[in-house]
Amino acid sequence: MEIFQTVFDWYMVNLNYFTIFLLMAIESSFIPFPSEIVVPFAAWKAGEGGLSLAGVLVSSTSGAMVGAVLNYYLAVWLGRPLLYRIADTRWAHALLINRQSVEKSEAYFVKHGKASTFIGRLVPAVRQLISIPAGLSGMKIGPFLLFTFLGAGLWNIILAVIGYYAYDKREHILPYLDWIMYAVGAVFVIWLSWKGWQVWRKNRSSVNR
Repeated sequence: MEIFQTVFDWYMVNLNYFTIFLLMAIESSFIPFPSEIVVPFAAWKAGEGGLSLAGVLVSSTSGAMVGAVLNYYLAVWLGRPLLYRIADTRWAHALLINRQSVEKSEAYFVKHGKASTFIGRLVPAVRQLISIPAGLSGMKIGPFLLFTFLGAGLWNIILAVIGYYAYDKREHILPYLDWIMYAVGAVFVIWLSWKGWQVWRKNRSSVNR
């Protein structure tokens, strides 16, 4: 258990505006990394006085925008045929991306239209890849940036409020903080294992065909 505490302490010490920006850019690109373990903890640190809440929101939303724009332009430059061939590679599968996940994000975009770049930022499993169908469809960069900013900003505000409120109620939370930390870590490991198992099962099914 001490290793988790050591990692957590190191994480909190090194959580600053730049690392928030970097982690959120990663989260919003094609690399799976949950924003739920970035913004709430950054907001908690803001409650302690180590960061400002406004700075947390600016850095997290800026990072999310950079990652989203990266996905958007990758889709524009690569095009659908090449993008789907990449999604079928082992490299993409190692990042928990496959043809089905890209198809799901495209279907979501088709169903909800341009507004999906706003709504999709609030939907787990869609949020990470919703910028890809926007690029594939040729959505204009102006509306894309606006909807993405609004969606990412709203999501980060929700997470920041949770973290900041948790710090405000810390006297009730601190006695259980270790268990909460272990639970968050366990959920992340379970989620990662589940996604990896899904990719493995689909790869095995395709090989056996």
